Amino acid sequence: MELTIIQKITIWAIPILFAITLHEVAHGWVASFFGDKTAKLAGRLSLNPLKHVDLVGTIILPLLMLILSNFIFGWAKPVPVDARNMRHPRRDMAIVALAGPVANLIMAFGWGAVAKLGLTVDHGGNSWMGVPLVYMGSAGIMINAILAVLNLIPLPPLDGGRVLLSLLPPRLAYHYSFIEPYSFFILVLLLMLGVLSFVMGPPVSFVINFIGDMFGL
Repeated sequence: MELTIIQKITIWAIPILFAITLHEVAHGWVASFFGDKTAKLAGRLSLNPLKHVDLVGTIILPLLMLILSNFIFGWAKPVPVDARNMRHPRRDMAIVALAGPVANLIMAFGWGAVAKLGLTVDHGGNSWMGVPLVYMGSAGIMINAILAVLNLIPLPPLDGGRVLLSLLPPRLAYHYSFIEPYSFFILVLLLMLGVLSFVMGPPVSFVINFIGDMFGL
């Protein structure tokens, strides 16, 4: 079934808002657990999406991708984290960074359950309710799988880059951190060359297929 742009926005809006909001809040929650209350004091542990909206990453880019392609991704305003407040800064920062992708993977499974519910409802003769749930659940699985894998790429400020900086020897981590201002351009170049889809495709497909098999989608 070919969806109109309004239908696409309706189906994708809730999954992407949940995906980027809980991704960032997960960073803040784990940082708070390790002793850093920066995000809490800034009011960024809220589940209110408006607290985390980034004009480009949450609104403009997702809308453009929705119009030009069959899937979207985006980002929210990063939750402030200060490693100096943590008990074991290097170790704790790595765990804080991983909290975002882990949250996305958990949400992907949650959306798998939503899609399965939609199929069950649809088979019960309530297609007006079941079909939207299937579409929304499928969108939720895809967006969270993409965000989880994308954020594990070892380029700061992506979460994978933060993990790598925590694992590298301090001197090497210091020099590697200088790549951060250029990471966006590196990602765009990798995308244009087809390298990004080549690298991300297999793990994203694995997550989507695993969840699909698990829930019988």
